[in-house]
Amino acid sequence: MICYRRGGVGAECRSAPTPKPQYFPVSPSIMNYTSTMQTKTNERSLPKGWQWVKFGDVIAESQPGFASGQRDSNGVIQLRMNNVDTRGNLLWDEFIRVPADKAAIEKYKLKPGDIVFNNTNSTELVGKSALFNNHGEAIVYSNHFTRLRVKPDVADPSFVTQWLISQWQAKTFEKICNRWIGQSAVKTDKLFVLEIPLPPLDEQRRIASRLNEQLAAVESARKAAEEQLHVAWELPSAYLRDVFESEEAMKWNKVRLGDLASSGPSNGIFKRRHEFGRGTPLINVSDLFRTMAIDLSELERVETNSKELAHYGVKSGDLFFCRSSIKREGVGWCAYLSKLPEPAVFDSHVMRLTPDKSRVLTEYIAYYWQLPQVRKAVIENAKTATMTTMNQSDLIKVEIPLAPIIEQKRIVQYLSDKFAQTESAVNNLEFQLAEIESLPASLLREGFAGKL
Repeated sequence: MICYRRGGVGAECRSAPTPKPQYFPVSPSIMNYTSTMQTKTNERSLPKGWQWVKFGDVIAESQPGFASGQRDSNGVIQLRMNNVDTRGNLLWDEFIRVPADKAAIEKYKLKPGDIVFNNTNSTELVGKSALFNNHGEAIVYSNHFTRLRVKPDVADPSFVTQWLISQWQAKTFEKICNRWIGQSAVKTDKLFVLEIPLPPLDEQRRIASRLNEQLAAVESARKAAEEQLHVAWELPSAYLRDVFESEEAMKWNKVRLGDLASSGPSNGIFKRRHEFGRGTPLINVSDLFRTMAIDLSELERVETNSKELAHYGVKSGDLFFCRSSIKREGVGWCAYLSKLPEPAVFDSHVMRLTPDKSRVLTEYIAYYWQLPQVRKAVIENAKTATMTTMNQSDLIKVEIPLAPIIEQKRIVQYLSDKFAQTESAVNNLEFQLAEIESLPASLLREGFAGKL
């Protein structure tokens, strides 16, 4: 139900300018492209006039970059792994400058039409590539890249770059790389024996131009979908502020949590005896991060005895808080139990409170607890050592703006509806974004099959 918990521990509600998302429709021609495209062809068949050639036969020069652990604010910009994304874009939001003399700059300087091939990275990222056009000042590159210059009478650099990107998407470099602990590398000899489908030079330029147009349209659609998704993620925080920071809320009395709920045992069962699918459902810390309303059917199960069930047994409507966590931002995370189809217990890293239902609704407290400032205050009061821990004495001191019970019911219904609508919007946008992100690979396959 709760979309604002996406991203796991620490994925909190953030500020939003408006509680209503703005939707920007993606071009139908782009979204329908995948369904109308014939993506499976005979991989060795090529259009008339095309030929398979070794990749090394289209390269006039390859030059590895240089390593530099030094920094120089007056030095030259050095391209690093984070400056190239997997879609073939050069990123200049963050860069470093290193010392380099004129000879080094001349040797490693990038020129328009150069291709940078990421020869060393993680197994998943090795082989990402980009075409350099210009940047307005000298740019050199690190030893994690190889600079490739094509034979101008044989190959178009944009066409070749797009082929390299298509090979990264097909996981070709992941298959041929040498692997070590923490990094992988694609050696030049393995790269150069790969075969590239090569049409006449004019056709290469036409295909490259066509692909650039289509990929630019896809990139625009992707950014629009990401913006919509970002707005949707912000909505829960806006809805919460709409309720708990309203003029009406300012009139409500603030009551300590300890005066609205009883605590019982502060900590749950410490030693777990797993029953492997049988036994009693156990509420642990990871269950609090998954969703705001706990579902017993999804929980781990443990062996318990009658004494433990009597002491640590939970009730419908109980609230649970993360007492201790390795990740500081996870401490104090809250979830509740709305239904109790069978007995259940909670573990030692979880604190349990039982609200007085005549005064406050469990869901009302749970929603209030999602406010960023409440979460921030809880984290700041937590004690940090090997694990960050929240004491029950600090928990029950938190003050809740207490609306009349009738108003609480209205608020809970309002927030429940809004959060459900938001999750539906998020799911739709994530699906749409996944569809968009699959398009470049399809477009490139078509381009290198001679179908554009």
